[in-house]
Amino acid sequence: MPGRHVGSDGEHELQDTLGTADRAAKFYDDQVIDYLNTTMVEFVARMDMAFISTADAHGECDASFRSGSPGFLHVIDERTIAYPEYRGNGVMASLGNILENPHVGILMIDFVRDLIGLHINGKARMVADSELRETVDGLPPPERGKTSQVWVVVDVEEAYIHCRKHIPQMVPVTRQQREWGTDNIRAKGGDYFGVKSDKQHAAPAAQAS
Repeated sequence: MPGRHVGSDGEHELQDTLGTADRAAKFYDDQVIDYLNTTMVEFVARMDMAFISTADAHGECDASFRSGSPGFLHVIDERTIAYPEYRGNGVMASLGNILENPHVGILMIDFVRDLIGLHINGKARMVADSELRETVDGLPPPERGKTSQVWVVVDVEEAYIHCRKHIPQMVPVTRQQREWGTDNIRAKGGDYFGVKSDKQHAAPAAQAS
């Protein structure tokens, strides 16, 4: 059946169960490719943020957010993209997952101009900044003077559209430039969700019991 070369076994099982196989096959045939076409390359080059999905060897998932100046997601060629990883909270959730399981999903959405999204799925590997710059021309300079700890290089396996019908339109506003690579708790958001406070209050109660 057309389209059976892409999509997971679970996708196809549910398509058969729910009667969407023909519609899904048309989407696979019309919209899913294993490289970046010219329009996709242009789209990636102007994106300043992306959502990154990873999973560990047990299938436990994590979703994260990455941003930078337009072009921070660098198209090496039609089948390869790369993005830098800068100093964060030290947990290394995304990179740790990639170390165990190279499969990644990247979603980029244009919330401002075209209200459209692009999915890129593929296999990732980590490459040192100095090593990648020796072999790849045109990599963006370090963001705000900060050298990336490592680059994530992704071999494209699937690329396809994310439809626009539920994408909200947003208007960018100028924000004060924030310091990167800081350990200032307030600058990083502090205890916005109250987790640290909750744990501190829970500890005396646990000790009392």
